[in-house]
Amino acid sequence: MPMKRYSEDHQWVKYENGRATVGITAYAADELGDITFVELPEVGLVVSQGDVLCVVESAKAASDVYAPVGGTVVDVNRALDASPITVSDSPESRGWICRLEEVDESELENLMSDAQYEEFLDEDETEE
Repeated sequence: MPMKRYSEDHQWVKYENGRATVGITAYAADELGDITFVELPEVGLVVSQGDVLCVVESAKAASDVYAPVGGTVVDVNRALDASPITVSDSPESRGWICRLEEVDESELENLMSDAQYEEFLDEDETEE
């Protein structure tokens, strides 16, 4: 059964069958506005949890995307080369950024569940 978790940096990871699919959350996509460019990571790149995975750019800003878990990049979403706006339009499904293997499953425990992430966003909004 797939497990979806969220980082405080507004990345999500869906872990299933030893493979982690990574992207930015709807909240992050909304904050950035229309994504105009995604600098995808290289296949074969080995990242640790918290490392910069890639960069997404919008009319508002360029933003680093951090690896919610460590692993080896085995696949990237090449559709984003031609249509980076997909990250804005469908951040938590078609707008995925890359897939990782050789993931340390224990790192998933440091991340938030759906409910915890919703609570985190609510706390964030009340602080502003």
